[in-house]
This record gives sequence, structure tokens and C-alpha cells, in this order.
Amino acid sequence: MLIGYVSDERYLALPDAQVEIEGAHLAIEVRSRASGAVHADLSPGTYTVTLAKAGHGSKRVVATLGDGRIHHFRLLPDTLLGYAWPRAVRAGERSEYRVHSPEAYKMELWRYGREKRLVRPISWLDEHGPRATVQVTPDGDYTRTGVRWNEIGYRAAASNQWVTAPDHSGLYYFHAKGASGAFFSFPWIVAPARPSASIAVVLSDFNWTAYNNFGGRSNYIHPEGLPPTPTIHARGELRRYNDPEFSAYEVEEYPPLSMDRPEPINFSPEHERPTDPIEGRAANHVAPAEWRLLAWMEREGLAYDVYSESQLHAGQLDLAAYRLLVLGPHPEYWSDRMYRQVKAWVHDRGGRLAYLGGNGINCAIEILNESTIRVLNGDARAMRQGGFESRFHYRVEPEAALLGVAYTEAGVMTAAPYEVRDATHWVFEGTALADGDRFGQRSQHMRIPGGASGHETDKITASSPRNIQLLAKGLNPDDGGAEMVTYETPSGSAVFSTGSICWVSSLLVDENVSRITANVLRRFSR
Repeated sequence: MLIGYVSDERYLALPDAQVEIEGAHLAIEVRSRASGAVHADLSPGTYTVTLAKAGHGSKRVVATLGDGRIHHFRLLPDTLLGYAWPRAVRAGERSEYRVHSPEAYKMELWRYGREKRLVRPISWLDEHGPRATVQVTPDGDYTRTGVRWNEIGYRAAASNQWVTAPDHSGLYYFHAKGASGAFFSFPWIVAPARPSASIAVVLSDFNWTAYNNFGGRSNYIHPEGLPPTPTIHARGELRRYNDPEFSAYEVEEYPPLSMDRPEPINFSPEHERPTDPIEGRAANHVAPAEWRLLAWMEREGLAYDVYSESQLHAGQLDLAAYRLLVLGPHPEYWSDRMYRQVKAWVHDRGGRLAYLGGNGINCAIEILNESTIRVLNGDARAMRQGGFESRFHYRVEPEAALLGVAYTEAGVMTAAPYEVRDATHWVFEGTALADGDRFGQRSQHMRIPGGASGHETDKITASSPRNIQLLAKGLNPDDGGAEMVTYETPSGSAVFSTGSICWVSSLLVDENVSRITANVLRRFSR
């Protein structure tokens, strides 16, 4: 009788796991098969199940088995992992660092600005007992429920792993380093206790969640829910790799995604500097890329306060206290509430917006609780047939009405420099650029190197404000270049948009990209 499967944190099948099953009148041991499948002849009932697998943490669970339902047992590898919860707080508030480690490890807190700066060492942790720093995850699909680390065995005062946020707003990282030299880092957003600058920068933590595959699901891998069996060979099994007609978004309703999970996509190597290339597939549009924006702002002497998207949604960012709101490389997932309060602030109350990214506000999300979101994708084919410009347009309104531009697939996954289209505009002051000149040739973006216009790009649409001004356009193939634009609002404020995920990756290394951005931020924040 098939009673369940054993899989790891990526929902990959784990063969040859030892599975000991104990009931009122039964004690047997079986092993998982090559598919991760566990077979045993059981009467329906409640059993204590102990699992062990070389290279993974052991666990003991109580499960109802033998009634025809399939139980998904999940094990964690012997790898250093961690996250902060809450991952965004205000200065003076506390977060808990939640770490999984097969060995003793040292914890430190660092601030990521123009340089990495050690704030303070926190502690060495081993908790005395054997492998006492090994965590367990719930069985089943914990991309919905969260991993809930530090719930088991962390009640004693000696196990306190809370840290008070520093007074200085910014992007912080926890550094965990094992006794063997293993290293893992994870971000922590600290907003000010009260506004301290004229510029607010919003970091895209909802985007981090949407792209986070930890547990086997994201909004891109199995967004509709985990399949009934763990993966054996991804390229051979996942539809995204085998179906020419594949669309990640074909149904109306999608299971929720928890923010209560480690985010390996935000990992920053121990000795990485902000001027280094941004290596890896995911880092180029999440926290490591956002760090480059903050490092550049500090280099240019532009004071800022940092907030998360979750704090913006919760009303913890008082827009009235700021002159300028800056969005980074990829603010793709926004709630209706976030959008409407920012649009009203810009269009009606004189707030200024600098959107330095691409594929922004492309999809609406619902905030279910403090740790869970639901992505409101909608059926992609139905949206195209209905003439909607984006998933956000389908649910709320066209994002181009605020940003001036919206993402299209033309030019996707390419990169190129920009070409100047209106050199008389003030954004080009001090650059010596003329119409037809190219800029943005240099980039730190190593997933798609080639220029400041790239990865995913936005263009003017039918929903853009009528007074939109095209300043420059990327030279990507198929007329897919990002369109750098600006427009003024009825309230006398203005919006500037670069339309490219790669823009931020050029700030520290391309003189003209830096000067254009500095011109905008200095003028908008005055």
C-alpha cells in the first residue's frame, strides 16, 4: 500500500530514506523507493513515524496513515540556512533570526550600504545538545503555511534569538558562519522609527516571496500547487520545460505563498562588495541588486529611509513625510491598497516618484495575514483576449497610468545600451550626450549582461499619461528596448521611469546612468 512520499526542501524525491512506523500493535521499518514512495501494509490509524536519511536531518512525526490519503514527508538537508522574522521592522523593534545548521555557527549583523559594515557580533550558537541547531519543517506543502522555525525547542530563555533593530534605517544582513566555514546570509529591512530624510526607498519583499522556490513552489514553479508526486528530473517532468504552449498562469485561483521561509535567492556571498558583478540567476533582481541602489545613493550623498513593500501596504510608510519615493529594480507584485495610496500621493498631493526598474506593478496580490500572500494572476489567455495590458490591469487598473510604462515581452531576456531621444531634457545635464548617442553600456548584471536596458523592459502604452515624454530607448532586439520616460502630474509633481530591471545594475559602473539618476533624484527630492 502506498502511504506517502519523502522529499526535500525543493520537493525532490528522496530515495532510500529509513522510515520507522510505530502504532498500537505495530512496529515496522521500510525504505523510500527511487520515486520517494513509501509502501507499507497498515490499517487506518494514527502512527508515530521516524525518518532518517544520510545528509539530512532526522525527524519524528505523528501522522494518520492507511486511509488512502497520501502523506508527504519532508526532510531538510544538512545545509546552513536562515531567515529573519519579521524580515522588516522599524528601528528599535525586534526580529528573530531563525537558522538551520548541522553544526555550531557564529551569527553577526552587518549593514549593507556603500560598503558592508559589521554592526556587531551576536553569538556563537550550538545549544549544547547534539545537532541542537537542526530545524525541522512541517510535512506537506509548507510554501503555503511557512516553515515555522524556532517553534520547537526554543521556548527557554537561553534559546532567545531576538535582535533589536539599529537606529539607522537601511538594508541589513545577518551573517551565519558554521564551524566548518560554511556561510549563509539573509536580509533584514530596518525602517526609521520616524522619517529622517526626504527620500523613501521601498525594497520589494513581496517580489522576494513570489520568486522564492524554497519548499518546491513559487509563483513560477508549480504556482497552481505542488503536483501529487515529488520531482525526479525537472527538465523531463515540469511543463514549463516541455510544453510549447506552457503558461504559468492558466487558472483563476492560486494557493497562497508564505513569507515565513528562507530565501536563498537573496544570498550575498561573504566577501562580495557592491562594486562586484552580481552573480547568479536570481540575485540580479532581488535584495543583492537593491543593495547596489542603496550603495550608489550613499556614494552620491543622497540620504534615504528604507521601507519594505509589506510596510507600505500596512500603512507604516507615511508618504506625506517625504518628497520622493524610489522604487528599485523589480517591484512586480503590489496590492491594490499600495497602488492607490501611491497614485493619490503622486497625482493629487504633489509626491514625486522615481521608478528605477522594469516589470513593475505587473500583478496584484492579496495580503491574507502578516506572513501570507495570494498572487492574483488570472488566466493569461483570457487576459490577452480581453485586451488587458497586464495582470494588474486585469484586477485593478493599468500600471502605466502611474508608472508611465508597462512591461511587454518584446526584448525579454536580452540586454543593450540606451539611445538618447531627447538630449535637451534636464535629465541629461552634465552628460554631454546628444540625440542618437548611446549610454548604459556597462552593467554588473551577470545573468543577462550587455547594458542598462534589459532582463525585462517596459514601454509606453495606450494607458500612459498623454503628456508622457520619451527621453531614451533601449536598443534591444525586436524593438524591445526599455523606454525611459517622464511626465508631470496635475498636482505639479512628476514621475520618472527607466523601464528596465538592469538599470540599477549599471548605477555604480556607468557614468552616464549614474549622472542621469542623480539629476532626477536631486531635483525630485528638493
